[in-house]
Formats: sequence, structure tokens, C-alpha cells
Amino acid sequence: MHGLLSLLLFAAFFYFMMRFGCGAHMVHGSHGGHGGHGAPVGTATDPVCGMEVPPGQGYAKVHEGREYRFCSRECLDRFELEPKRYAKGGAR
Repeated sequence: MHGLLSLLLFAAFFYFMMRFGCGAHMVHGSHGGHGGHGAPVGTATDPVCGMEVPPGQGYAKVHEGREYRFCSRECLDRFELEPKRYAKGGAR
């Protein structure tokens, strides 16, 4: 009986720590990984269509020493056809 009570207390403590304490950012995403507007830090804007591209997603291309991120292969292809148009002016 003593072991069951200890297990239940530990389980309750674990639940509250994950729900409200140090584990809360894993569920809600609110622990330092976001910028001021709710977008993840490191989010890039696709220079072709203007869509936000989260880190590690989409396609990337380095042009004149700068990395550009694209939401789709279609946007990457359009950039490659006219890189100066999109590298300077942003989304069109």
C-alpha cells in the first residue's frame, strides 16, 4: 500500500510539472522558441510568394552569399529563373 501511495504522489507531481512547470513549453510551445508575433524564431519569408517558412521546412538556396527559403519547389524554380527580381524586391 505504501508503494502505491508513493507511485500516485509521484504521478501527480509529474503531471503538474509537465502541465504547468518545466514541461509546459513542450505542449504549448511558449518557452523561448517564438518571436514577438507568434512565429517561430528563425522563420524566413519566401521571397517569391511572401509565405512564412518555418526552420527546417521547405527549400533553401544560397544566392550571393545569402540564404533564401522557399515554401515550395515551384517558388524555388521561379526564383532560379529571375533571382535578381526576387532577391531585391521580396514577395511579388
